[in-house]
Amino acid sequence: MTAKQNVSGVVESLKIITKAKSERIAKYAFEYARENGRRKVTAIHKANIMKLGDGLFLETCRDVSRLYPDIEFSDMIVDNCCMQIVSNPWQFDVMLFPNLYGNIVGNIAVGLVGGPGVVAGKNVGGDYAIFETATRNTGKNIAGKNTANPSSMLLASALMLDHIGLHRHGELIRNAVYTTLSERMVHTPDVGGLHTTRDVVQSVIEEIENSKQYPVARRN
Repeated sequence: MTAKQNVSGVVESLKIITKAKSERIAKYAFEYARENGRRKVTAIHKANIMKLGDGLFLETCRDVSRLYPDIEFSDMIVDNCCMQIVSNPWQFDVMLFPNLYGNIVGNIAVGLVGGPGVVAGKNVGGDYAIFETATRNTGKNIAGKNTANPSSMLLASALMLDHIGLHRHGELIRNAVYTTLSERMVHTPDVGGLHTTRDVVQSVIEEIENSKQYPVARRN
């Protein structure tokens, strides 16, 4: 999305949607669903108002869906989606968005499950991929205080390992984080706990080292 100011006090924003890019992201969503045992893809749009731009996105998603008869396809207007993901999130499986709607609804979803400290994200292109927290919350206000939740970055590293084919290593980190949060109950203040960043990291390290899958180097 680009913007320019034609005259003082008037800003024009331009939203660009192409069939080629819509097709690429739609195919990625359906392939992801198939590879990960997901059963449904929901395209989120505003085609009722933006009939050409979002209409092209929705039409392209429908065309792609016909290539995947084993995956259920549905669509939803973004306004309704924001309400539905709060009131009935279980109806969704894989969600397919243009960029802006994905940022907004993604942040709502992150807020529902614990905040930016616990959810990882990935940005996958044709040649490169970036792995980070699911929201772009920089946390400057808690920098250097040893209170930030490192879980999302640790889970992002697991996603990166999966992406380059090191699935066993990614699973080790992922399971260690889940055990730390759900069983050991090592929680930083953002999720109602009193533990520090170091406490979480140390617990994850211990879980990995105690795992039967962890390759232990022994000295003679």
